[in-house]
Formats: sequence, C-alpha cells, structure tokens
Amino acid sequence: MIDTHAHLDHCDDEPAEIVARAAEAGVDTIVSIGTGLASCRAVVGIAAALDPVWAVVGIDTHKAGRPDVDDPAGLLPLTREPKVVAVGETGLDYHYGADHKTEQRALFEAQLKIASDAGLPIVIHCREAAADTAAVLAGFEGTVVLHCFSEPELLGPALERGYYCSFAGNVTYGSAESLREAARAVPADRLLVETDSPYLSPKPLRGRRNEPANVVHTIAALAAVRGEGAAELGERTAANARAAFGLQ
Repeated sequence: MIDTHAHLDHCDDEPAEIVARAAEAGVDTIVSIGTGLASCRAVVGIAAALDPVWAVVGIDTHKAGRPDVDDPAGLLPLTREPKVVAVGETGLDYHYGADHKTEQRALFEAQLKIASDAGLPIVIHCREAAADTAAVLAGFEGTVVLHCFSEPELLGPALERGYYCSFAGNVTYGSAESLREAARAVPADRLLVETDSPYLSPKPLRGRRNEPANVVHTIAALAAVRGEGAAELGERTAANARAAFGLQ
C-alpha cells in the first residue's frame, strides 16, 4: 500500500517511527508533501534519510496573499533533488482564501509552470473552487493528482482529462456520500489513496492525529463502496501511485 499524501514534517512523532508503524500496517511507501520552502527542505531531507519516503515540493495555496509567502522560484533547485517526484500541493481554496483569489491563482500558475518545466506531476488542492481550478488546469499537459478529492464538480473534468483522484479519510465520514459516489465512478487505474497526515483521520480514529498507517481504513472504505476486495484495491492503488509519480 502507498500513502500518496502525508505531511511528515507536521507530525508529532519522528518520521522514522511513523514509517516503521506504517510498514507494520503494510504501507511500504509514503509520499510526503512540503507546504513552503522550509517545509520542502525538511521533506526532501526526510526522503533522503528514509528509503520508503518520497518528496513533493510546493507552496501551499493558503500562504497566498500573506506578506511572508515564499517565492515559487525557490522550488526550482528542489525539483532537481533525486527523490522529488512532483510539485505541490498547490491550487485554489475559496473556503479559506476567498479574499486572495488573485494571489492564489498567481501562485498556482507559477507552480504549474515549474512542474511543466521540470517534467513533474502536479498535486492539486481544491476547495469550493472547482470551476476555476479546472480552468487553470486546462492548459497543463502533465500528470495531475487531485489530492484529498472533495469536490464532486471536478469529477467530470478529471474523467475527461485522465486525472488521478486521491481519496483521504474524509471519504469514510457519514456525511460524505457524494464523495463515495464519486469514488465509485473513478476508473480503476486513476484511483489513489492518502491520509493527509496528520490531518483528516478516518472515521474509526477521528479526533486523533492521523498517520500513514491509517490509510488502511480509507482503502477498506473505498473497497466496500466499489464492491472490491481491500487487498486487491490496496495493490491496485499502489500500482497507480507508482505510475503517477514514477516511483521506483
């Protein structure tokens, strides 16, 4: 099993301890996401030190419009690090960032260009901004991963354009029937799973800090929704992750 989206530098425990617990649960690979230049350097270091970990470098959309927002150009040298497999997360969030739509879009477009120039996939955050996110992505020709898929309005563009849809612990919540319906519609070769650790703990563990080992609960929920075996779905989503991110 592969957790395609975790923030190991945000977790309370040491990365080595988290990786060990994940391995015990059958999660043999973790993609750790940076959220700013300092965070990106941290996850690149974690990936260099721990074989099961790969890094994604980006500047979180929630930083857009802040005076301390990092210059995206600082990501360029990081994209050349040997275990960096994508750029992100980036995108649009109109729930928390509606006052900075212009700045969000500029930050988003800058990171799309970096991903394109580097020949890397892009990892997308979208909340209450489906139409604008789809419009910005329309010109991007690389691999797209829709992280923590939570906008059913993006399902149409995702299916049409062959985007990967990654589901997190929120798909297990009682109120998330629309997400489960979307998960049924995602082609088998475009489905991914993640934890978004240390956030979004799945239903059996809500209220606790999340970690990659818990991706097993999301896999079980998706398997039930899709009428498949959990072991088979775990293997298939791992194969999809290896294809999406070019993991060795």
